[in-house]
Amino acid sequence: MCFSAGASFTASALLTVVGTQTLKEVHKPSQAVFSCITLFFAFQQFTEGVLWTVIPGAAYPGLQKTATYIFLVMAEFIWPILIPLSVLLMEEKKRQKRILAALLAAGAGIALFYLRHIMTYDLHAEISGRHIIYKSAVLHPFGKIPTLIYLVPTLVPFFVSSLKRAYIMGIIMFLSFVVSAVAYREYLTSVWCFFAAVMSFVIYYIIRDSRKSTFLKPVADAVKSI
Repeated sequence: MCFSAGASFTASALLTVVGTQTLKEVHKPSQAVFSCITLFFAFQQFTEGVLWTVIPGAAYPGLQKTATYIFLVMAEFIWPILIPLSVLLMEEKKRQKRILAALLAAGAGIALFYLRHIMTYDLHAEISGRHIIYKSAVLHPFGKIPTLIYLVPTLVPFFVSSLKRAYIMGIIMFLSFVVSAVAYREYLTSVWCFFAAVMSFVIYYIIRDSRKSTFLKPVADAVKSI
């Protein structure tokens, strides 16, 4: 989280509870990956909580470096693959499946781009005011273009999916990105991950509604056949 160690650890604990409850609502194997996203964010927020703890004293440089790389790999490599993949696995309509497959390919491409940058250059995290900023020895060679490409596989799948309420998460993610980019531009990676973590509560409602729809479908089909 972008404000303090206590806030990050608290968010991590709450997300763990919600993520566990979300997994209990899963009723199809195809929902497993999507349902684990909240736990993904719980671990990511825990990692940033560790950074808040170790950066000021600089007593554990190895732990600080490890936590920094874990956070960035999760944010820049795993996330653009995890989102389109999780939505694709749940999709049942062929047309949407084809689009989501293309978005997954785009996500894999930009993820590999960021992974190369992470593995090639020295990266470190610093506390600046009430935020954590992630710095690299060099800037991304293509400026803002990777960020724009990154947004495609991380936002569009929610608008493509036929899953009930998925578009709501897409809207919230987009608005949170705009707020993060405008108000916290220098801390975009940390702040947007926090907003994304908070809105992952929506995942619980998506899975829960899907469960209700599945149970009610046989009844609806029976009524139609009368």
